[in-house]
Amino acid sequence: MIPSPLSDHLGTGILHLGLGAFHRAHQAAFTQDAIAARGGAWGIEAVSMRNPVLAETLSAQDGRFTLIEQHSDGPVLRDMSVIRRATALPGNTDQVIERFADPGLHIVTITVTEKGYGADIGARALNQSDAAVAHDLSRPNTPPQSLPGLLVHGLKTRRNAGLGGLTLMSCDNLTDNGRLLIALLTEMAEAHGADLARWIEDACRCPNAMVDRITPAATPETFAIAKDARGWDDKAAIETEPFRQWVIEDRFAGPRPAWDAAGAQIVPDVAPFEAMKLRLLNGAHSMIAYLGALAGLSAVRDVMAEPVLRDVVRRHMAFAAETLSPAEGLNPDAYADALISRFENRAIDHRCLQIATDGSQKMPQRIFAAAQEQALAGRDIGTFALAIAAWIKFCGETDQSDLPLNDPLAGQIRSALDGAGSGAADRIAATAGIVELAGREVLTLPQVATATALALERLDANGPLAAAQATLGDHR
Repeated sequence: MIPSPLSDHLGTGILHLGLGAFHRAHQAAFTQDAIAARGGAWGIEAVSMRNPVLAETLSAQDGRFTLIEQHSDGPVLRDMSVIRRATALPGNTDQVIERFADPGLHIVTITVTEKGYGADIGARALNQSDAAVAHDLSRPNTPPQSLPGLLVHGLKTRRNAGLGGLTLMSCDNLTDNGRLLIALLTEMAEAHGADLARWIEDACRCPNAMVDRITPAATPETFAIAKDARGWDDKAAIETEPFRQWVIEDRFAGPRPAWDAAGAQIVPDVAPFEAMKLRLLNGAHSMIAYLGALAGLSAVRDVMAEPVLRDVVRRHMAFAAETLSPAEGLNPDAYADALISRFENRAIDHRCLQIATDGSQKMPQRIFAAAQEQALAGRDIGTFALAIAAWIKFCGETDQSDLPLNDPLAGQIRSALDGAGSGAADRIAATAGIVELAGREVLTLPQVATATALALERLDANGPLAAAQATLGDHR
């Protein structure tokens, strides 16, 4: 066990929204290492947005938890103590809003998944059909129900206290996430008055950021490892891989931790790194999740143990790399090779069904956008068709199998597919007709529709392994 190097009297300079496994393995770990390297009052108050159980668990443990890094030669355990306070948002909304008026607070970080922003991703604006967003826009003087509403209430409280702006940083897999966040905030702030919207634009900064660390959900084995090492039941323990990456745009409203001393990259432009990660790692993850679930394989490591699936995943990364713009420091081939090694790590139990959640929010950025670029440029869309087909088949089989469809558009997806014919082309057209699905227009492009129909027919007829083999045969 590597002991925590932090003082028990560490001040709190970061408010984090979205207390979960990824935050504890990623931003918390980077921040603890940054404090150890350079100091600073950068303790974290972490807010659980919905479920109070984790906040209660961490509070009972004084914020301490075990981070288990699963190396190929065995686990390395770290004592984490950078989370100084854990709060559940339900029942404590006013308290969280008041935290924004703390002069010692300089940074708000966010991990709420793609669907948590209440955004119309395609329009890069608030989704006004979202009930929580609609409530906050129409009733700005009542307790907020959406993330943008909560942030705007907090920022209003800070401005009224006469304090300067904050750095607010999305750490979710959203393209151009900082620009999206500031657009959502200013749009929501307009409901409170144009002066607040202007203050947010002038005083606050929302840097783009790209994050990467594979972090599976905790299992009984996770807790057993922690108990063996610590001698007590650590119900907040979490497992992760050794690799981690954080690329942050150099755009802050005030001071920040020395994250660069902990290995983060502070750069002028995040976009090239973001695109490579979204399209190679996240895109491959989605393909793995749906092919794996259809094949009855539980985890990423199990999918990668099937040679034909491993090969089609590597081929997909090559197709995805064709859509990237060259940039200094970018090496897609080396990155893809490293990803294959990470995905094959037998010590990481990253479940396909965990990755498969919220596909309607993930597929547009990870798969649709790149497929559309390839098609409009007259290039082969290759394995993108198989990835789209696997997602559609996965969605369609949830009523006939044990595969759960955990998606904010689950109702619309089921309705569309239930009303379609059984043919591949019918199901693709029905999916393209889901109005709320961002990027759905790609499914109407003849090249994409034809290639996806062929992949879906192969999945229907012979299953994912045979479909993957046929795809490889098409694209040697």
